[in-house]
Amino acid sequence: YMLANDMGIDNIAKFMAQLGFGQRTGVDLGKDDSGESKGVLPSQEWKKQRFKKPEQQKWYAGETISIGIGQGYNAYTPIQLAQATAVVANNGVMFRPHLVRNIVDAKSGEKRLIEPEPFRDLKLKQQHVDVIRRAMVGVNKEGTGTRAFAGAGYEAAGKTGTAQVYSLKGADYKAGSVKKELRDHALFIAYAPADNPKIALAVLVENGGFGAQSAAPIARMVLDYYLLGKLPAGAAADGAAGAVGAGDAGTTPSGASCAHAAGAAAQQASPARTLCHAPVLRDQIAIIAGPSTKHLRPAVASLQRFYGESRIFWQVC
Repeated sequence: YMLANDMGIDNIAKFMAQLGFGQRTGVDLGKDDSGESKGVLPSQEWKKQRFKKPEQQKWYAGETISIGIGQGYNAYTPIQLAQATAVVANNGVMFRPHLVRNIVDAKSGEKRLIEPEPFRDLKLKQQHVDVIRRAMVGVNKEGTGTRAFAGAGYEAAGKTGTAQVYSLKGADYKAGSVKKELRDHALFIAYAPADNPKIALAVLVENGGFGAQSAAPIARMVLDYYLLGKLPAGAAADGAAGAVGAGDAGTTPSGASCAHAAGAAAQQASPARTLCHAPVLRDQIAIIAGPSTKHLRPAVASLQRFYGESRIFWQVC
């Protein structure tokens, strides 16, 4: 609370913008970026633009406190969360996320591999980054992610989260007494291995409740497969399920079939990479969306025209 109050909303917004919040990541979702949301990075200027009445445009000190603890007007996309996680894993170096592994020239048949390239170095102080990284490791050792990562054959850094769907207006939240579509969303971000990151991800389970209960176990399954080649119990055999993430086509577990469109997608980086997790066939791009993401259909249609319908797997959970 005090740190947010001392910084002020505009300083918070300025720093968060460096991590990619409030702007499109530039992931290759067609010929333009219209298929990607900017999310909401609150600031005094944003509020003036967002509201029309002068009394609504004024920024209040209490709103800064809410922003500081992740509440209020904050609204970020899963791929922004994954990208920011990868920035922490890469000690302040940012890479652009990709869904495409290579581009094939229709005339010559020549393949051009899409290699991850850093496009921004935030030049963060290493001692400050180390504090955050140690805290994220602690989440999975003695914090809210402990149960999900118990017995893992690697050390993972993570953070659980919960996104409120509607305003309680001062009332107490009781999941059992509200409609399913109004229950909190569950979130989890992670990277691993903690000492030498190879993958960073963000998981969003719509109306899943507490992040540690529903999102963290999905992240564990993804990391187990990516790092150890371990399939969850009941998963399809090799070749029956696949994933395409930032240039990687192959098999992956099918246990997290209802992760948000980018929920189990992550930011490709060096060394941290992207994994887009969904039950699909080899060499397919999977887009698994919740009911509130039907606005993605135009972007998906554009992808299908560009890459061919057989390569784009679209499902609304």
